[in-house]
Amino acid sequence: MTHTPDYEALYREIIPSVVSIYVTADDHGRRRGAGSGFVYDESHVVTNHHVVGDSAEVELRFSEEDWRVGRVVGSDRYTDLAVVEVEDLPAYATPLSLAEAAPAPGVPVAALGNPMGLEGSISVGVVSGSNRSMPTGNGFTIPDTVQTDAPINPGNSGGPLVTADGEVVGVNRARGGDNIGFAISAAVVARVVPSLVERGHYEHPYLKIRTLDVSPSVARANGLDDTRGVLVVDVARGPSRGLLRESTDTRRINGIDVPVGGDIIVAVDGTPVNSHEGLMRHLLLETKPGHAVELDLLRRGAEVTETVTLAERPHPDRRGRGGTHIPVR
Repeated sequence: MTHTPDYEALYREIIPSVVSIYVTADDHGRRRGAGSGFVYDESHVVTNHHVVGDSAEVELRFSEEDWRVGRVVGSDRYTDLAVVEVEDLPAYATPLSLAEAAPAPGVPVAALGNPMGLEGSISVGVVSGSNRSMPTGNGFTIPDTVQTDAPINPGNSGGPLVTADGEVVGVNRARGGDNIGFAISAAVVARVVPSLVERGHYEHPYLKIRTLDVSPSVARANGLDDTRGVLVVDVARGPSRGLLRESTDTRRINGIDVPVGGDIIVAVDGTPVNSHEGLMRHLLLETKPGHAVELDLLRRGAEVTETVTLAERPHPDRRGRGGTHIPVR
């Protein structure tokens, strides 16, 4: 029989490290936003970019009602992560540990934070899935997110999603519907946050292509025997131009125009690629701008390998047409 976690003890253990974050903006000092965060190390708190926005400073309230003013030292819109530097953290607000492995579906988890402005709240559930790709609403997606049925409501954003052992498996971000919530994985946090602390930003690798998962209809349209890999739909001006071939036409399958003629990426640096999400996850967690990656391709029935030197992904406000990795649906 599965052991039921002691959520009361888990709450007592974790809540001292969970922070309520308030953003002030207008001339009257009224708060225009609130969210959550958690203590990352001896002087930094992790939260969401969308919680702090473009603010240089935020106010933080800890579980025993101690207040601090923090300085936003780093932020990344692509992963929706931000770091706040806090001098003289309360002694009881100790850093939380990041999980080293992705949680398996069914693992019990708890989301802690400040939902609906209610400080010191906990909601529980299980992991519904890992390595999800979560749309942000800003024209791009965050790879390697954790899906959970633990309620994540406005104000929970930036707080920790933890296991029964108290390890952080994700940073709460959004509710996707009834019983569907998403958190930015601990792997992404471990990759991005140190750069935000040290340099204030994170340099994302960039192929500058648009892809489509090889579904049965895509495989049929392109004369493929199986459904592995992703089809290169567009290649914008950048590192992949001249090396990767984009789709040149469409074929109508079941009433839908399906792109045909482009390269099929089946592996990157020897790691099989079975979906757009898998490609994005590998680029984010295993590569960086300036690195040369080997792409194993199917090109008009032949197996080909191309080496592409990754560029740096432009700031979200400076992206041009064709410059995203968003799959065609």
